[in-house]
Amino acid sequence: MKDADAGGSLAGMSSSNAPARFNAPAPVRAFRAEDDQDIHPVYVVWEITTKCDQPCQHCGTRAGPARPVELSTEQALEVAQSLVDLRAREVTLIGGEAYLRADVLDIVSYLADRGVRVTMQTGGRAFTKERARAFRNAGLGGLGVSIDGPALVHDKLRGNLGSHRAAIQALDNAREVGLVLSANSQINRLNAHLLEQTAAELQARGVEAWQVQLTGPMGRAADHPEWIIEPWRVVEVIDTLAKIQREAIERFDGNGVCFNIVPNNNIGYFGPHEQLLRSRPGGAEAHWRGCLAGIYILGIESDGTVKACPTLPTASYAGGNVRDIPLETIWAESEQIRFSRDRTTDELWGFCKTCYYADVCRAGCSWTVHTTLGRRGNNPFCYHRVVELRKKGVREKLVHREHAPNLPYDHGRFDLVEEPWPTEEPGGSTGG
Repeated sequence: MKDADAGGSLAGMSSSNAPARFNAPAPVRAFRAEDDQDIHPVYVVWEITTKCDQPCQHCGTRAGPARPVELSTEQALEVAQSLVDLRAREVTLIGGEAYLRADVLDIVSYLADRGVRVTMQTGGRAFTKERARAFRNAGLGGLGVSIDGPALVHDKLRGNLGSHRAAIQALDNAREVGLVLSANSQINRLNAHLLEQTAAELQARGVEAWQVQLTGPMGRAADHPEWIIEPWRVVEVIDTLAKIQREAIERFDGNGVCFNIVPNNNIGYFGPHEQLLRSRPGGAEAHWRGCLAGIYILGIESDGTVKACPTLPTASYAGGNVRDIPLETIWAESEQIRFSRDRTTDELWGFCKTCYYADVCRAGCSWTVHTTLGRRGNNPFCYHRVVELRKKGVREKLVHREHAPNLPYDHGRFDLVEEPWPTEEPGGSTGG
């Protein structure tokens, strides 16, 4: 699974007077005012194969070979038509490595010809100029390349020497044929201190949007609990991202599109930089609206399994299979798909149950919380929470308790333990 696909990003909106110099078309997937009372899968992340050409060490899918059974071309095109009928606005194709599926151009063309914006996330190991041109001609609108920092760290996370060089070349190839460029990065203990260096490299390559997320303990990443960032470090991470975004806005000269950091669903929540990071530069002000899985987001696995969000663990969130049930029926009726629509704050526990933002936040990203603590409802990876706990002189750390069972989209479990906040460790700014 390509990183930074945890439900994509759908920003909330309010009124704003956008400076003309920032004017650029809003992303197709962006939340619109008319969506507020119109539940449908605006943004879909579709894993079309688990076949992959890189052994990424933090892959939630544990990709490598294709699944024993994956949707046929005919079945895939039926799914594509259902997405059109459900009024999906953007579909992102992922893997494994999506370009390794033989009929991927047919899927791209089918959706694009029917007015759906199609994008793809890739590790870029073999995204050649010829492939870039073929995808552009088929109707691909944009390419996101996974880059997790400078070469040394990136190649370690990808389990593949030369992976960073290939990913940068993929960006160059995509830019040459006119694809809109984005990049995706997971943030963990190996690279959290390299965010500014990573951002500078991406900006130099013409990347317009940088989608970031915390590495979640799912799949192969669950086998590396030592890589998962401690909850209290989210303040340091978010402060750094905010600094990068402010500097990008200040440097913007009015030509092209301002470099935009797109925080994924597990970067948050409600700290002093909330609107800066969740709003497009010059666009409508936005803030975290709660988990939108199964409300405006949908995930599909390569064997036809449907989930409310692509990164949710399959064992707990499989809502049905398109081989057996029409996608439209799964979307409308499955309890696993509808959980965000139907739930209340009754499922909240721990700090989140008493939080001021509980009604809106609903404990942040469902995927991150479930794969970390074994159930939704209490999210320690929260800016506001870290600040409030520090006022009491404590912070939270993760203690690894259970290993993952070595299955796609699997997870183990951590316990959450409070400890005194060491006075000798600043732990980053805690904002105001």
